[in-house]
Amino acid sequence: MTLNRRDFVTRSAATAAGAALVGGLSAAAATPAAAADLDESHGRGPVPFRTSFTVMGTTDLHGHVFNWEYFTDSEYDDKAHNDVGLAKISTLVEQVRKEKGRGHTLLIDAGDTIQGTQLSYYFARIEPITGKKAPRHPMAAAMNAIGYDAAALGNHEFNYGIPLLRAYQDQLDFPLLGANALNAKDEKPAFPPYVIRELHLGHGRPLRVGILGLTNPGIAIWDKANVQGQLTFPGIPEVAAKWVPKLRAAGADVVVVSAHTGVDDPSSWGDQLPYAENAGAAMAASVPGIDAILVGHAHKEIPQRIVVNEQTGKNVVLSEPALWGERLTCFDFEVEFCRGRWTVTGVSSRLLNSNTVAEDPKIVELVDAQHKKVVAYVNQVIGTCKETLSIAESRFKDTPIIDLIGRVQADAVRDALAGGQYASLPVLAQAAPFNRTAVIPAGEVKLRDAAGLYIYENTLEARLLTGAQIKDYLEYSAKYYAQVAPGDPINLDTLTNQSNNTPDYNYDSIYGVSYDIDIAQPVGSRIVNLSYQGAPVDPAGQFVLAVNNYRANGGGNFPHVAKAQQVWANSDEIRNTMIAWVKAKGVIDPTEFYGTGGWRLVRAGVPLF
Repeated sequence: MTLNRRDFVTRSAATAAGAALVGGLSAAAATPAAAADLDESHGRGPVPFRTSFTVMGTTDLHGHVFNWEYFTDSEYDDKAHNDVGLAKISTLVEQVRKEKGRGHTLLIDAGDTIQGTQLSYYFARIEPITGKKAPRHPMAAAMNAIGYDAAALGNHEFNYGIPLLRAYQDQLDFPLLGANALNAKDEKPAFPPYVIRELHLGHGRPLRVGILGLTNPGIAIWDKANVQGQLTFPGIPEVAAKWVPKLRAAGADVVVVSAHTGVDDPSSWGDQLPYAENAGAAMAASVPGIDAILVGHAHKEIPQRIVVNEQTGKNVVLSEPALWGERLTCFDFEVEFCRGRWTVTGVSSRLLNSNTVAEDPKIVELVDAQHKKVVAYVNQVIGTCKETLSIAESRFKDTPIIDLIGRVQADAVRDALAGGQYASLPVLAQAAPFNRTAVIPAGEVKLRDAAGLYIYENTLEARLLTGAQIKDYLEYSAKYYAQVAPGDPINLDTLTNQSNNTPDYNYDSIYGVSYDIDIAQPVGSRIVNLSYQGAPVDPAGQFVLAVNNYRANGGGNFPHVAKAQQVWANSDEIRNTMIAWVKAKGVIDPTEFYGTGGWRLVRAGVPLF
């Protein structure tokens, strides 16, 4: 299946542009209710009719239907005792519908729905929804049953390729919106840009709510292999400025934007793209005509953020309901009908907490069989481990569990290059502490243990770098640490995630070399004693770096790697490479990783641990 197989006009006619208004403009004009707001009995003229409605929103669901952690095979819980999943969201949604009246509510999502759990992975890779007897994707089944009105595309929607995304789109009972996801050949929208929904609020003509969907420009970097030459992703405020007036011209009384972008965090890609990654506030400030924005992508909890539009002086309300279904945003609108038109008189937003309600038994029953199938899949035994390996200290110590990732990647690349022109070069490997709770237990190792260590659907590549470039790469990574002077106390909670809140997945260590990170030094001057097999690394020497596709495509904006020569690439997930490695070995023996290099934190040359 190719992207151009579907023509946008025919694909979106039922949901976008003028087609979204079927039964809207013409029907409203024909009804006598439009004049019902006149009270001439006492010569007072029009009397406004006032009422309210609520637009609910989720974002970054990432494959969570149940309050379940497949990596631990147990109920989900965290330090704050949050609950997750669409089954919980369904209960909250029904509460709001009962409170407001179903006809006074809408439900939307801001993207990243089909990647993130083993449930969503299973129906993308193990029993894909693209097959001849394709099952319904559990996220599609749940969201259809709950009754979503629209959803925006997230960047992770593209992780499994466009054919699977199109199959998922076909299974939805609501439109998947992306005004800035354009066909590369003609720069026309490849997905419906917007939809207009009507609410019958008991007086006058129906209120028309325009929902504009926008996705993240970073898809061009993060999923380059899946979208290059097929789709382009221009900037969020830039595209909103084009489409919001079109929504208003099409008859929208209210405009809500569902955007897979954060409020105003800095972009992770440096100067690789001319667009902002987190542009919610910029869009609110620069584009007139927007009433509310459901933001996402940043995985933050924002009950309400007010931004004043620079042209109109009006308030725009933004909200982000955390992630995974932990929260439900409610945009509460106050409106009035007078002289044949609806006007927004007030907007506010709030969050509802999923841990306050039980899972909706209808959603549980709907997806239960798929859930049980995935539980059986992740509990397969793939090998054994000689000792328990924990990631708990991996942010500030070289640990065997991270070395396991590096070893698997280095072995895969070395085997792939054997007998070729690069076979004699040293092979190094990049790895990051993705999941702070990952553990490989002593004794039996199950598939879910490996999946819990490598939680992303990344694939493996090999890039050619010099010794000097390897050092630059490590210096950039070391910005993760705070600068701490000799004698100052060490606080492990504030030692890491520095420099614009660098996430753990953007802290890389490199397997195969030895080095110290001196946190007493400023960023850019921290890597010392860099060596390979006991000898200082030659700045001009050549190395093969095993690296995930996210990093190789520029994710995290690490130096050199995105422009480095690719000498090999694999289409299978690194997670599967790890599972196959453990199955082939039979036993994980951490002593095998010793003597292959290592790193440590020092302060003015003195080791911290």
